[in-house]
Amino acid sequence: MVQFKSLGKSRTGTKHHQLYLLLKDNIISHRYAAGSKLPGEFKLAETYGVSRVTVRAAIKALAEDGLVERKPGLGTVVNETNVKSSVMHASIADLFPSLERMGRDSQVRLLHFGYGTPPGSVREELKLSETENTQHSIRIRLLDGTPFSYLNTHVPESVADNYNEADLATTPLFRLLEKGGIKIDSAKQHISAVLASQDIAEALKVPVGSPLIYLNRVVYDNNGTGVEYLDAYYRPDKYQLRVDLSRTGDGNSRRWTADFI
Repeated sequence: MVQFKSLGKSRTGTKHHQLYLLLKDNIISHRYAAGSKLPGEFKLAETYGVSRVTVRAAIKALAEDGLVERKPGLGTVVNETNVKSSVMHASIADLFPSLERMGRDSQVRLLHFGYGTPPGSVREELKLSETENTQHSIRIRLLDGTPFSYLNTHVPESVADNYNEADLATTPLFRLLEKGGIKIDSAKQHISAVLASQDIAEALKVPVGSPLIYLNRVVYDNNGTGVEYLDAYYRPDKYQLRVDLSRTGDGNSRRWTADFI
């Protein structure tokens, strides 16, 4: 288990700026959901090994960005309308063959398997009603015994009734969905960079605050129904995304097209 390391002065900037970046990443990736409260000053100071003055400076920066708001009697609350970042979107070719290769060439360790109420962002993307639950799992994938990805997945409970904990520990999720009769048709995927929070850092055996590749994916069946919501975190020293470029078109309409592998 990786031991927690306090924040310190480094090339990433002052302590309060490092804490600001960590908290901002947690908000953008919905680890702190819209409307939820941030941990109190004492808790944040203890968790990250900093002073309350540093915590206040980080929260002040978040408030100036419109990400949080201090509310008397409630604490610091994540704002509803500012939890999504502006990102570049890219379509990913050969997505599911790549997933199959990853499942074949790596090992999986299941950290959590259960059912319950999903976060609001998941409910919205999967178009679930207020009463619908999801099957929630957390897995890490390992290559030669070294963890390289942390996978946080939600599947509608009505879709997940064809597999159990033992199945998910041995078989890629998309294969289990297909075995259950789900016809996977498409996916939308956002890719960005984030800093490792404490629990993800421990699972991936990297220091807290390490840069990670963050991937958010929603998978749809042939009816356009959301069947999987994934937040994935990858170690950049253990995972690469290759882009093959080619020129297409004629004359002035020639352009670059990309295949992501």
